[in-house]
Amino acid sequence: MFDYLDYVREKNFPHIWCSGCGDGIALKSFIRSLKKLGIAKDDAVMVSGIGCSSRTPGYVDINTLHTTHGRAIAFATGVKLAKPKLHVIVVTGDGDATAIGGNHYIHGARRNIDLTVLLYNNYIYGMTGGQVSPTTPLGKNASTAPFGNLEPSFNIAGLAQAAGASFVALGDVYHVQQLDKLIAAALSKKGFSVVEILSPCPTAYGRRNKQANPVDMMNWLKDNVIAKEKLDKMTEDERMGKVASGVLWDVEKPEFTAEYDKLIERLKAEKQAKE
Repeated sequence: MFDYLDYVREKNFPHIWCSGCGDGIALKSFIRSLKKLGIAKDDAVMVSGIGCSSRTPGYVDINTLHTTHGRAIAFATGVKLAKPKLHVIVVTGDGDATAIGGNHYIHGARRNIDLTVLLYNNYIYGMTGGQVSPTTPLGKNASTAPFGNLEPSFNIAGLAQAAGASFVALGDVYHVQQLDKLIAAALSKKGFSVVEILSPCPTAYGRRNKQANPVDMMNWLKDNVIAKEKLDKMTEDERMGKVASGVLWDVEKPEFTAEYDKLIERLKAEKQAKE
């Protein structure tokens, strides 16, 4: 029987997430993936910024860093360069990663540095007052958009792919068996890997958009997050409003820390040749 207590800091429970929040489900999915791959706790580091998602490291019994708003990928880049053999995982949110942290998100993907980014997307700034985030859907309400959001939302997965990531996937906290596989695949991939995780926020998003019942939000995920292979077979009308899940992008390309090590070795050899 799998024991989650082997991977959590019991002293930090009960957690601070709201009732109906999906972040705890995402946490358990990550723990199962870590266990499945046999990654030792001392061989993994989890880095986060600020936000609901970024509370995750406080509950996981591995090496952790809880850093500043929007800077998780920057801190994680430093960890990976200093200790390239470690599995470095970034847990971030739609606001933390793609608003204040947008440049780090883009350039981490461009470098293709070996980080696994678990990006919880709840369509809003959940912790700081329910403001519009870069992924708040057009027309939906937020504390800073009481009459509906006028801004088109980011395509988080598409942005990572366009910027240069080697692995991009999308999952959600209803289809947890699929999510386990996607996180495990991202952890196994050499390069910048992103798993966008759709997670309900009944408190800050749902109650402003007539979805205050967590069950309704989970049912929305059940009905509207569709495996890409199945979605591709649907008609245009059937695809309307649906979200494609699964592995969306997976390529092999040079990884930054490996290329950096090659540079160091080349310079050492050149120096020795001159002596």
